[in-house]
Amino acid sequence: MIFFSVKLRVLRGFISWYFPKLIFLFLALPAFAQSPQSAGNPGFLELYSQSAVVMDAETGTIVYYKNPDDEIPPASLTKLMTMHLVFKEIASGRASLNEIITPPRESWAVNQLPGSSLMYLAQGQTLSLRELMLGMAIVSGNDAAAAAALRFAPTVDDFIRMMNMEAAAMGLNKTRFVDASGYSEENMTTAREFAELCRLYLQAHPESLGDFHSVREFAYPMAENVPSERRGNPGTRLRRNNNTLLGRVEGVDGLKTGYIPESGYNIALTAERNGTRFIAIILGAPSEWGGDRKRDEDGERVLEWAFARYRTIRPDIGELPPVRIWKGKDNYADIVPEEPLNFTALAERGNRLFWEIELEEPIVAPLQAGQAVGRLVLYDSSGELRRVTLVAAENAEKGGFFKRLFDSIRLFFDKIFG
Repeated sequence: MIFFSVKLRVLRGFISWYFPKLIFLFLALPAFAQSPQSAGNPGFLELYSQSAVVMDAETGTIVYYKNPDDEIPPASLTKLMTMHLVFKEIASGRASLNEIITPPRESWAVNQLPGSSLMYLAQGQTLSLRELMLGMAIVSGNDAAAAAALRFAPTVDDFIRMMNMEAAAMGLNKTRFVDASGYSEENMTTAREFAELCRLYLQAHPESLGDFHSVREFAYPMAENVPSERRGNPGTRLRRNNNTLLGRVEGVDGLKTGYIPESGYNIALTAERNGTRFIAIILGAPSEWGGDRKRDEDGERVLEWAFARYRTIRPDIGELPPVRIWKGKDNYADIVPEEPLNFTALAERGNRLFWEIELEEPIVAPLQAGQAVGRLVLYDSSGELRRVTLVAAENAEKGGFFKRLFDSIRLFFDKIFG
């Protein structure tokens, strides 16, 4: 009985001493709100598709993902890389959208693999490079992709090498191509990497949205595309954009759909609302009948989710003040952010921004342009939002002997007296 009483008193003492402290520690733990860096696949956002990523098109921040690194054939999303290389050739002055092309035999519709999507290129036709690009963007013509490849390379294989070299230059380690159209299941990508491809594509060719990817319909061939003896009945087909979310979901203005049985239904979407643009990649929606509708539902769902929760913030802080340089030829040096200040934030944050500079003092010459000197911290009333490294805008040379001596004395007394 005495032994039991002793144990009971010990237990009571433990509870009275430690339990309040445990409660305090529990209540003091921070509430971890979802941020762009920790965003993932919330349990309530169920998708039919195998893989998905939503990325801020400006900052590259991923705000949502599901199996982002699963390797899946992109199908006709491949044509975005083909179009990208064509745009690069145009930008270099080696091609023009208005130039007239005669489709080579290898690109004729009758010579494409069975089941191919086609714009129906044929013998004797002529068309502009602009029409060829519309044939890829709107009706996803595999014949159009072959004709584009042969316009800019001696063979399709040579063009495929260009595609893979460009993918490597973009830093896409898991993305590879074996054809220019996406017909083969041996083409491969991930949702994460294809989102980055689309981000770089839009940065390089923003005009492509209005000129190609948001165009609702395309008629081909027209009378001017066929030989004179066929102009009375050119066999024109009016085709609608395969991206059925155009006009249905607010802000959607691109980019591309794709399907092969091995990958299921894919889509690369982009939409802009109130100054924020997101890219949504959906890969591996079910291959069976109705899979395209499930893919579109997934695309709409993740876009609505992202726009409801995140936005792009573009701080405008003006020109930063110069910083004091010790032992230098000059007393002050200009500083700049190491990278763009724009960032992705939760929708309710950043309505009123503040900023401050944290310097790694003392800053002593010599300085190299690009050398870190401190940080710019951006915050709102709820706390810190972003910090960016500040660097020297230009070289700062070392001062003469007496300048260095004088500054050394000043730094010595500053250190003593604060």
